[in-house]
Amino acid sequence: MVDLSMSQLSMTASAKATDAAPWATPSRYWPALTAATAHLDAPVGALHLGALRHNAHDMLRRANGMPIRVASKSIRVRSVIEALLRLPGYHGVLAYTLAEAIWLADTVDDIVVGYPTAERGSIRRLATDPQLAGRITLMVDSIAQLDLVDAVIAPTEREPIRIALELDASWNAPLLGHLGVRRSPVYEPADAGALAAYIATRPGFRLVGMMGYEAQIAGVTNRPAGKPVDGAVNRWMQSRSMPELVERRTRAVAAVREHADLEFVNGGGTGSLEATSADPSVTEVAAGSGLFGGHLFDGYAHFTPAPAAAFAMDVVRRPSAHHATILGGGWVASGPPAPDRLPRIVWPEGLEMLPREAAGEVQTPVTGPTVARLRAGDRVWFRHTKSGELSEHLNEFQLVDDDRIVDALPTYRGEGKVFL
Repeated sequence: MVDLSMSQLSMTASAKATDAAPWATPSRYWPALTAATAHLDAPVGALHLGALRHNAHDMLRRANGMPIRVASKSIRVRSVIEALLRLPGYHGVLAYTLAEAIWLADTVDDIVVGYPTAERGSIRRLATDPQLAGRITLMVDSIAQLDLVDAVIAPTEREPIRIALELDASWNAPLLGHLGVRRSPVYEPADAGALAAYIATRPGFRLVGMMGYEAQIAGVTNRPAGKPVDGAVNRWMQSRSMPELVERRTRAVAAVREHADLEFVNGGGTGSLEATSADPSVTEVAAGSGLFGGHLFDGYAHFTPAPAAAFAMDVVRRPSAHHATILGGGWVASGPPAPDRLPRIVWPEGLEMLPREAAGEVQTPVTGPTVARLRAGDRVWFRHTKSGELSEHLNEFQLVDDDRIVDALPTYRGEGKVFL
């Protein structure tokens, strides 16, 4: 496998000139991907180098100089993660499990596990390896999580464990109640300060960071297609939630810094890079999904990523003159079950899923004005909703540049790793 190098992602003058948004013309973009991958059996996953380059640099622009920590959950392709980390402006990984972090730590020297862990075997590996203990930071939001580590291996028998404290970044809105995700129980600055004070006295731990993920801003579309009222409500919510969080997070960070010399304060996600990077209490932002450009992000008013990643399936049946059946297609994203969690058919245009079947694990029937043109063996291209779901199903991505495959990039799954 040829390494996905920094030079391939760097935005040279020639790259800028040739990156004139081929993906903006579906009749050019998708047939070119079809031709490049026609010799491969479905399912085919394609990663367009020009679109990936565009997204990587556009996210740097939106972060306005603040370092971006790569959210590996949304990528799950080691070569892509490592190439991004060689690109100025990207620094460190936000992992989703400790086992994944240990695997990445062979080549990545700054990894924050974004969720508390109960992986006892991995905790023991981390705690007894000086290099791992120096490269990996665990996330906590309660004393019980510290107790779990001590139950695996006593402080006197291990390396000091690097710890980050997670602040609940959701919004307790008037009348509307809780908006965001259910993560940390640490909401008030005083609670963050109290937990930091306790960690500072606890042997075997070192508090080095903080995190807060504002999902109600980063992960909620504010210009959903065909839903102007929803968009207006979401923009109203976000315009009030962010100032509340900035004020509360600033006080929480100050309270924690009274007890610890923090190396980083992490926040945000793909959808909130501008707003989070403007928070003076934050030192880095996290992002991942926007790199591959899932169709969820078509519903944001302030940015539009390129469709860098996509997958193709084969038509195998024509059950009637008005229908065709695609083998597979049900690569559904996480979140509340709804049509926006389904992959979106993007080529050929004029196809739509059947409401009573939608995208299925083994078949996806379609209809529409162009369905009569489909024959067995024809390729249909889908865009995923977020990003991580593609790597869950594919062993590799075909890296396409100048309408040809230049490399095959194994996913975690292709390297025999399924962490969660």
